[in-house]
Amino acid sequence: MRASRFFISTLKEAPSDAEIVSHKLMMRAGMVKRIGSGIYTYMPMGLRVIRKVEAIVREEMERAGAIELLMPVVQPAELWQETGRWDKMGPELMRVKDRHGRDYAIQPTSEEVITDVVRSEVKSYRQLPLNFYHIQTKFRDERRPRFGLMRGREFTMKDAYSFDRDLAGLQQSYQRMYDAYVRIFNRFGLQFRAVAADNGAIGGTGSHEFHVITDTGEDAIVYCPSSDYAANMEAAEAVPLAEQRPAASEALVKTATPGQAKCEQVAEYLKIPLEKTIKSIVLTVEKPEGKEVWLLLLRGDHNLNEVKVSKLDGIAGYRFAIEEEIIEWFGTKPGYLGPIDTLKPIRLVADRTVARMSDFVCGANTEDYHFTGANWGRDLAEPLVADLRNVVAGDPSPDGRGVLAIQRGIEVGHVFQLGTNYSESMKATFLDENGKPQLLQMGCYGIGITRILGAAIEQNFDDKGIIWPAALAPFEVVLCPMGYDRSEAVKAETDRLYAALQAAGVDVMLDDRGERPGAMFADWELIGVPHRVVIGDRGLKEGKLEYQGRRDSAATVVLAAEMADFVRARLAAA
Repeated sequence: MRASRFFISTLKEAPSDAEIVSHKLMMRAGMVKRIGSGIYTYMPMGLRVIRKVEAIVREEMERAGAIELLMPVVQPAELWQETGRWDKMGPELMRVKDRHGRDYAIQPTSEEVITDVVRSEVKSYRQLPLNFYHIQTKFRDERRPRFGLMRGREFTMKDAYSFDRDLAGLQQSYQRMYDAYVRIFNRFGLQFRAVAADNGAIGGTGSHEFHVITDTGEDAIVYCPSSDYAANMEAAEAVPLAEQRPAASEALVKTATPGQAKCEQVAEYLKIPLEKTIKSIVLTVEKPEGKEVWLLLLRGDHNLNEVKVSKLDGIAGYRFAIEEEIIEWFGTKPGYLGPIDTLKPIRLVADRTVARMSDFVCGANTEDYHFTGANWGRDLAEPLVADLRNVVAGDPSPDGRGVLAIQRGIEVGHVFQLGTNYSESMKATFLDENGKPQLLQMGCYGIGITRILGAAIEQNFDDKGIIWPAALAPFEVVLCPMGYDRSEAVKAETDRLYAALQAAGVDVMLDDRGERPGAMFADWELIGVPHRVVIGDRGLKEGKLEYQGRRDSAATVVLAAEMADFVRARLAAA
């Protein structure tokens, strides 16, 4: 490709609405152009990167046995209503009507459509297993789109769907796709980590997220450096911080704590460790027979994990209680409530660590007072015990092989074992060896194609611009001739090297725009092409050219006759 025949539109400064590094650099490098909130045009330079991502994904999907098709962006509401997701998805699902008043969804994902395809096409166990995938535009009506392609409304995703006859087959398909994802992210040249995750709104049981590691990531990744344990914060198991509960050694005392409504304030006022205090969180569940109030107890220095809470039996549809409800059930405003002597019956749940505490401090259900020396069994009944909290760095690893660490990451892929979650609601069955109908076992597997660009940049940049991994770069090599339009020697050597690299299958850009060296170099450093060759009259007099990798601090002088082989060797080593 010659620069004079391509479209290059770099900017010296990022637009004011660009927020994070990847957003700023993609705008400055002319890779995307914003046309609306969370909606972007992929410009030629950015589209080349997207096509590189897609090519790797396609190769590995086909290697894993997946078959490509293409499902529609606009999908009939009836399919979504069959699974109940028409209502469950909430406002993120963009709903539209056609001219006849019929409802449609602009798809954020395609479980319903692919299940409809398979239930109409697959009749016998002999047709299984199957795995279909497509790379398609998605739309999710984010409340607050931000961070460029990282959290836009319209994006491109690869989603695949496996269909098996039994759980063992599903697990094999899941592992096959998990392994394919590992190969994909290795080929991208990105540092990543696969972590156990919660299935969320998509349903099913068992899933893993794939995160690109970066300090600017939105997600907290929990892992054990001395073992293979890894999970996202939502799914990371918090084990009890004591092997057993110590015996009670203090009397229960109603202690004045005037104006001390937070655990930190109470601990400081009483001159005790924060770890001796108990945090009370009140939830309300609306039921046909009336309100049910739940009291969740965490240690004062721990934070609630709402995903874990949502899995408690009987708490579906919970909300945080309002102050009037707290006063009605506990007799005091927030800040002083606790599990002892409530005005009305409550459902009491203690975090695992709290359940093994003794002589703790909790609210006394009287304003400006807390109980000190509170103990289970003696002062209040034994609670229901559950894992309710977020882990913190230094917690014991659930596998017993060390302690946990936390790093930031950007989720770019997710694999799910759906089981029969969709096949049951959509009556997707096949006939087994005995001629009896059985529900299909499903898995689904997504990769955020356009999100990969932002994640890769967040992991690979410097003060000059983007540093693309070789596999994702819009061009592998850029040739920068000094005076291409003025020097016959420079033009001849540049054309010779350009032809040699093209013949070798190298994705090479020749910058024939006649730009000044400083402006030319700045453009390609901003764009992030990983390999650069400079051709100038001075070097050619000695039969030499200059090579510089995007991460190199200085150029390397190479004989002109050897440069094509030198570049190919560097590409092979990348």
